[in-house]
Amino acid sequence: MSKRLKIAITVGDPSGIGPEVSLKAAEDPRVKAAGEIILYGPKTDTELGAFSAGEVTAKAGSSAYETIVQAVTDVQAGRADALVTAPINKQAFAKAGLPWRGHTDLLAHLTGTQRVAMMFHSEALRVVLATVHVPLAEVPALLTTDRLEATIRLTATELPRFGFPNPRLAVAGLNPHAGEQGLLGHEDEQVLRPAVEACRQDGINVVGPLPADTLFVNAMQGEYDVVVACYHDQGLIPAKLVAFGRTVNVTLGLPIVRTSVDHGTAFDISRQGVADPSSMVEAVLLAARLVKATRKWSSA
Repeated sequence: MSKRLKIAITVGDPSGIGPEVSLKAAEDPRVKAAGEIILYGPKTDTELGAFSAGEVTAKAGSSAYETIVQAVTDVQAGRADALVTAPINKQAFAKAGLPWRGHTDLLAHLTGTQRVAMMFHSEALRVVLATVHVPLAEVPALLTTDRLEATIRLTATELPRFGFPNPRLAVAGLNPHAGEQGLLGHEDEQVLRPAVEACRQDGINVVGPLPADTLFVNAMQGEYDVVVACYHDQGLIPAKLVAFGRTVNVTLGLPIVRTSVDHGTAFDISRQGVADPSSMVEAVLLAARLVKATRKWSSA
């Protein structure tokens, strides 16, 4: 007898909209059809009453952290099949004395994974980030040839799970016009291009670095299956512009399936009943799809 998929949803920072969008998504007919939902973290009015709505606190940061640890433990133990996370607050994590800046590095730590990458997935556009939550001024130093090469290789390995058996990758240039052959910066020719060429020599279908101002348009028109962006806003501005609310944050490289929403804690609308669960619904549906890509599940 086949069993129903079990999907763990962590409600994130209890002072934000995470509990609301998690509960709303759990009641969505498409989510119910995808599998059994297990909610982790404070979600009832009584439980949430212990946290101030819309405020950054160490207590909320600790709660979000403990919830994630519990859910990851259950997924690793086979008590759930995938992890879907509502947003946390980085400042709340810092106030709680936690060293991680977000889910991605925390999940890598909890699962003992050395190389992970953040991908934002929608039907319109898929973007993988080579660097994530770092100040823009630090990006050039962090964007080494080895780092970019590892990101390209990981992306090429993971994309078949998303329905791209022979993925076409494109790397966005760091500088305007991808450096204009060194006129507008040396990183594109001296750092990015060697990574692309090394991957191409191993049979990976990747091109670049290409000017970012036209690359995302070409990707949306079907020329490429995924864009590797150099830094956070370079990739997320176009991703959210074209599909906000339908984009899903996916962690590549983990031994577990993990997806998340494309928005933050939205403290300004916390507990007002107006939060849109669309991205959470999409995150659950993609998580189920990724699990089923490697397992045979019944909807019964």
